[in-house]
Amino acid sequence: MKLQQLLSYTRKAIDEYDMIQEGDHIAVGISGGKDSLTLLYAMQGLAHFYPRRFRLSAVTVDLGYEKCDFTPVNKLCQDLNVPYHIVKTDIAEILFEVRKEPNPCSLCAKMRKGALNEAVKEMGCNKVAYAHHKDDIIETMLLSLIFEGRFHSFSPKTYLDRMELSVIRPMMFIDEGNIIGFQNRYRLPVVGSRCPVDGLTKRQYAKELVRRLEMEHPGAKSRMFTAILNGNIEGWPVRDPHPRVHK
Repeated sequence: MKLQQLLSYTRKAIDEYDMIQEGDHIAVGISGGKDSLTLLYAMQGLAHFYPRRFRLSAVTVDLGYEKCDFTPVNKLCQDLNVPYHIVKTDIAEILFEVRKEPNPCSLCAKMRKGALNEAVKEMGCNKVAYAHHKDDIIETMLLSLIFEGRFHSFSPKTYLDRMELSVIRPMMFIDEGNIIGFQNRYRLPVVGSRCPVDGLTKRQYAKELVRRLEMEHPGAKSRMFTAILNGNIEGWPVRDPHPRVHK
């Protein structure tokens, strides 16, 4: 995927779900992985020509794993002229040494998002952009069906009343395969995950299930995504598939 394609897909999501307003200060959550670095490129590119002007910052929640160096990410942010903040935490120590959590993912996500949202507010941002893509949305729907008994997935945009903060997901129309292509084409400085349960989670199970369904029934992934978009999921905003150009 080339940068122009990335910008086109990202703008489609932003326009159809009205994610950006004039004067927004948006924080891009950077984990160091391919998805969040791709989102940084997308948002920085859009900031140059999008009709509604907005400011960008980038923020990383450092979970405290040893040998996790975000220097390459800092250099990329400097090259893109995006202010970058690193929030130091002891989340890894709390999960694996203090609490010795056998299933740490849920608590980790809660603590990480809490730290991120607090930092974003302190930075003066009114919105935070997460790097969830199309595959993430489909996998979340399957996890919800299998383990919760409901048809659900996270929303393209959400307002957090308690934090007075909006969450947006501008890469929702992008396949993970395209992001991998973008990573390789632009040599993104990916910081590898140090989590000891990485690749052993329910999320990984859902990812492999989607891959298998697509192999056995070509087009299944696209049809599942369409079902989500048309599913009137509680909490989802109204989609405008033919938005006028914002001014």
